[in-house]
Amino acid sequence: MSIEKDIYTQSVHGGEVKFKYANSITNPVVHASTYVFKDTEELCDYMEGKLVREEYGRYGNPTLDVAQNKLAELDNGEQALLFPSGMNAVCTTLFALMKQGSHMIITSDSYRRTRQFIKEILSKFGVEFSIVEPSHDAIERAIQSNTILIISESPTNPYLRVLDLYKFVDIAKKHNVISIIDSTLSTPYNQKPIDFGVDIVIHSATKYLGGHNDLLAGCVISNKELIANIKLYRGIIGGILDANTAYMLIRGLKTFALRLKQQNQSGIAMARYLEKHPKISKVHYPGLESHVDYYTAREQLKGYGGLISFEIDGDLSKTSNFIDSVKIPSIAPSLGGVESLIEQVCLVSYYDLTTEERLKVGIKENLVRYAIGIESIDDLIEDIDQALKSI
Repeated sequence: MSIEKDIYTQSVHGGEVKFKYANSITNPVVHASTYVFKDTEELCDYMEGKLVREEYGRYGNPTLDVAQNKLAELDNGEQALLFPSGMNAVCTTLFALMKQGSHMIITSDSYRRTRQFIKEILSKFGVEFSIVEPSHDAIERAIQSNTILIISESPTNPYLRVLDLYKFVDIAKKHNVISIIDSTLSTPYNQKPIDFGVDIVIHSATKYLGGHNDLLAGCVISNKELIANIKLYRGIIGGILDANTAYMLIRGLKTFALRLKQQNQSGIAMARYLEKHPKISKVHYPGLESHVDYYTAREQLKGYGGLISFEIDGDLSKTSNFIDSVKIPSIAPSLGGVESLIEQVCLVSYYDLTTEERLKVGIKENLVRYAIGIESIDDLIEDIDQALKSI
C-alpha cells in the first residue's frame, strides 16, 4: 500500500531506501568514474535495458540517483536529472528540445543569463525566439507554426510576477507545444507546476533546495520520455553533477521544508513592514494585495517565499548608501540560503548597461533585491530600519 507523504517527510525520506550500504542511515558518497560488469551476459542485459545500473560516471552515479529520486518525488514528477548548475540544466534542456528553424517563446522577466543563452548562442544554430511580457495574451500571440516550447519563471526574478499556470498549460496544450517553468523561487514547497500540467520544471538547486550557499546544482523534472531525451544530451555534453555535491544536496534537502516555512513567514512580515515605510516607494512581493498578480498567487502558491524586491525613494547613490548601511545581510548575487543576502540589482546583474539600457529592460537603479535567510525576522527588520534611517 502506498502512503502519501507530507513534504516534511518527503524532504527527509523521499527517494531513499530504508536500508542503505553498510546499514548507514545516510546515503554513501560513491567515488567512481567507471563501473564494472561481472560478465558479458550482465553487460548485454544492461545494453538491452533489462538491467538498471551504472556504467560510466558521465552518465550517472549512485549518490546522484538518490538526489534525483528525492527531487522527482518532491515535485511530483516521474524522473529528475541533476546538472552542475541551474544554467547548465537550462542550456542542456534547450539544446535537447530545439532544432534549426524551430521557434521558442520566453518571458521578458526571466533570468538574464537564460535570455542571453537564447539570444546569443541558440540563435547561432538557427533557433528563432520571441521575448514577450509575462502575460498569457502576449505568450499566445507570439506562438507560430514552428513553435516548439514556451518557457517562463513563476514567480519571476526580480519582480516576482506569477503566471496563472492553468492558463499557461492550456495555451501550450492548445498549440501542442512544450511548457517549461523555472520554479526556483517557488520551490516544490510553495508550488508544484507538474500538478498544473506543466511538462518540464527546472530549478537552480543552488538556491532554496541546497539552502546553505555552499553548492552549485541545477535540476530538470519531467516525464520519462522528455527526461530520456535530455539525459542523452547530458551524457554527450558531460554536464554531470559530482557525487560530493549530490551528497551535500541530499543533506540540504533534509531541512528544506523547515527552512521554507521560516522564509515564507519572514518574507510576508518583511514585505508588509517595507510597504508601510515612508522611504520605500514600492514593494514587489506576491503576498501583498498591491502586487499585480496577488490573486493568482493566493490561489496557486502555498507561500510567497523569502525573496522581496523593493524600490528606495531615491536615486542610485542613495540606494547604494542604504545597501552599505545594512549589517546582517551580505552583498551577494544569490538567494535561498540560510544567510540573508542583499543586492542593488542594476549593479550586480546589469552593471554593463547604461541607465537608459537598464530602464529599457525594466531595471530601475533604485531597485533592491533582498533574499531572506533564516535569521530572526525581528532582527532583520530592526536592521533594515536603522539602515533606512541613515539615508
